[in-house]
Amino acid sequence: MSTSTETTTRKSTRFSPTLLASVAAAVVVLGAIALDTTVVRIGSENDVRQQGFSAVTYGADEFPKVKANVEERAAPAVEVANAIAADKTAAGEKYGVATSIGPVIPVSFTATVGERKSNYHTVTIDGLPAELVVRVQTGPAVNGTDLRDATGTIEFGQFKNQIEYQDAGSALNNEMKKAVLAGIDVANLTGKTVEVTGVFKLVNPKSWLVTPVKLEVK
Repeated sequence: MSTSTETTTRKSTRFSPTLLASVAAAVVVLGAIALDTTVVRIGSENDVRQQGFSAVTYGADEFPKVKANVEERAAPAVEVANAIAADKTAAGEKYGVATSIGPVIPVSFTATVGERKSNYHTVTIDGLPAELVVRVQTGPAVNGTDLRDATGTIEFGQFKNQIEYQDAGSALNNEMKKAVLAGIDVANLTGKTVEVTGVFKLVNPKSWLVTPVKLEVK
């Protein structure tokens, strides 16, 4: 009787080769998962990276760099206008950063502010030809990607996709509004003298839409 019982017990505790192989495979998989798992502390650099693109953070970090670059490279508006009149292509290559639509050119000028329309003011700059219309974006909406494209150092490959690339342009515009336009009474600029440094995209040589990185009322 006992011998039969022992035999039965031994048979019931045997594991088939298939079961053993499955257990071994599971152990290997769990080990691989453990090795590939990274513990991320909340608030650490890795945590910020895993949260994805933040337009607010990007704008705050990058706008001062764009501003400094534009201010360093900006040429007087009259000089740029004369160069464009002489040779538009050569002027774009000399003063601007190429884009698929046209070069983005940094300029500086002192001007008298004219009429406000929608999200910009027209300005009058001594020394420019009368047929050249210059407008300065003063918000509340600031359009275009000229700030993003102005330096040549911000490229599509730095972002995950086209949406992030577009968001980067909007982030810089929004940060510019906070840093440059927030303290200015843009509704009452007409007739005042301003000093401006900014960028425009050279598409129509007789019409500039300037996005400022600096705007001071005199």
